[in-house]
Amino acid sequence: MSISYLISVVAELAILAIIISSILSWLTGVTALQPVARFFNTITDPLIGPIRRILPPIGGLDFSPIVAVFLIWVVENVLLVLLAGH
Repeated sequence: MSISYLISVVAELAILAIIISSILSWLTGVTALQPVARFFNTITDPLIGPIRRILPPIGGLDFSPIVAVFLIWVVENVLLVLLAGH
């Protein structure tokens, strides 16, 4: 397993966790999903929390997951380009 593959897998898992966390946030009334939602919030809060402090919800919409996904994508691509150069 190469480091490039590992970076890609970690980035994709982080993006998937953010997407799942965002979807679960819409289903807050379903009590059976609350432990799952807490798990994904615990995983994604370190990624999304700092963005939320800088970018508060606009009109009741939280854009921080979108920004986090974009930043993960940028960091992944920069790291892969840097690794390809070596």
